Amino acid sequence: MPVPVPRQRAIPAVECGQAPAASPDSGPSTEQAPPGTHPAENPTGRRENPTEKREKPTDTSPETSAGPGTSTSPGPGTDTGTGRTHSGRTESTVPTNLTVLLIEDDPAGSPIVPDLLDQAGKPIRVRTARNLTEAGRLLTDDVHCILLDLALSAPAPARTGSATDAGGNGNGAAEGEDELAVLRHVLELAPRHAVLALTSSSDAERGAEAVAVGAQDYLFRDELDGRLLSRAIRYAVERKRSDSAERRLAEGRLRAQENRRLERGLLPTPLLAGSPLRFAARYRPGRSRALLGGDFYDVVRTPDGTVHAMIGDVCGHGPDEAALGVELRIAWRALTLAGLCGDQLLGTLQQVLEHERSDDEIFATLCAVDISPDGRRAGLCLAGHPSPLLSRPGMPARLLPYDNNGPALGLLPGARWPRMQVELGAEWSLMLYTDGLIEGHVGGGRERLGQDGMVEMVRRQLAEGLTGEELLRATVNEVRELNGGELADDLAVVLLDRTA
Repeated sequence: MPVPVPRQRAIPAVECGQAPAASPDSGPSTEQAPPGTHPAENPTGRRENPTEKREKPTDTSPETSAGPGTSTSPGPGTDTGTGRTHSGRTESTVPTNLTVLLIEDDPAGSPIVPDLLDQAGKPIRVRTARNLTEAGRLLTDDVHCILLDLALSAPAPARTGSATDAGGNGNGAAEGEDELAVLRHVLELAPRHAVLALTSSSDAERGAEAVAVGAQDYLFRDELDGRLLSRAIRYAVERKRSDSAERRLAEGRLRAQENRRLERGLLPTPLLAGSPLRFAARYRPGRSRALLGGDFYDVVRTPDGTVHAMIGDVCGHGPDEAALGVELRIAWRALTLAGLCGDQLLGTLQQVLEHERSDDEIFATLCAVDISPDGRRAGLCLAGHPSPLLSRPGMPARLLPYDNNGPALGLLPGARWPRMQVELGAEWSLMLYTDGLIEGHVGGGRERLGQDGMVEMVRRQLAEGLTGEELLRATVNEVRELNGGELADDLAVVLLDRTA
């Protein structure tokens, strides 16, 4: 174990296990040198006086030249696996893949850990800490595994209930009779590191309990050899990586489930039981890899046989806008099932928007229709939203009137939204959409598709015999192709059909 040596003594560093461990109040802990050190580095095998370790280390700066017989062993903070000091000067390079932190307080400095080699035959670097305070200082990002001696002295309960032990080492809070208190503190200190527990062969039950608490494995301290320990370290590191990957995967599944639940709120199941109308819908968020957007829609049938349909768009993009869209959709469904319609319903929705929005400048456009029980007439309310597209057999598709289009929700306090009566006929298709369908570009220029371009597109697709889901799929795909890829804005389309 390399130990800082005072210059005046001119004594070289000694190997791990040949020098006693420093007393608890001494300076920084040390790190074991990799196997293969030349015997000349320790010609006498003399044990050092522990008090000498408290003295200042030998200066290893480039300007200092070693005198005859003077060792230039590394000082505190030197990484003996790479030979790089804190000043950045490289002494020697020994390639290594794994770094292990050994936490034990053996006062005699007995070689608990033998020489270690990784799977490629490279030395495994070992750092030694005598308590959790030193372990916290040595627990850097390059440490892969922690070897914890379960015989490490647990802090005695302080009379004042203090979290530190009587010696002030800060090994951890007193846990009463908890034999694994130190392990629990190590797991809190290093939640992302693999931990191997070391115990005696007569205390296998304690080792098993350590694994149950969170250690990756346990080993018998008095049966260790380099090959066994090296294999156990590699296994513990890989098991920790596997556990971490599995945990991240489980967290990802939970997030996906939460997103799907929110998506179901945004994309509801229509309530059309008992209605002869057919329903189809398409939805695409504008954000990359997003599940949700600010567009929302809903369709419900009330007990009197009236079918109510709605589509809306919250200004902006992102999870806040998506959440607000869900709130407005749920509020619309509740108000509709409660019997509200037209101007009264939209006025109440505006109040909900004003209370729920995070900024006074946020608004939402909305289109609402209520189709009579016989399916031949509909009432139409527009709040700053594009007018629906109506198509009937033998007649070209056309936009419904939007002369009485009211303002978007959230713009004008006390606004009104007139309800227009529209004749549908015996057989028809009614398409409700958000502006994401008409604001895509045409080709590589700055020209946009617009409502006129959309009407011509749908007319052509209807002439080709497309209806329902096929019509919506073809429309959305062609809009994306004309735009040259994904649309920048959210897109939602609802189609209601009635056949004679």
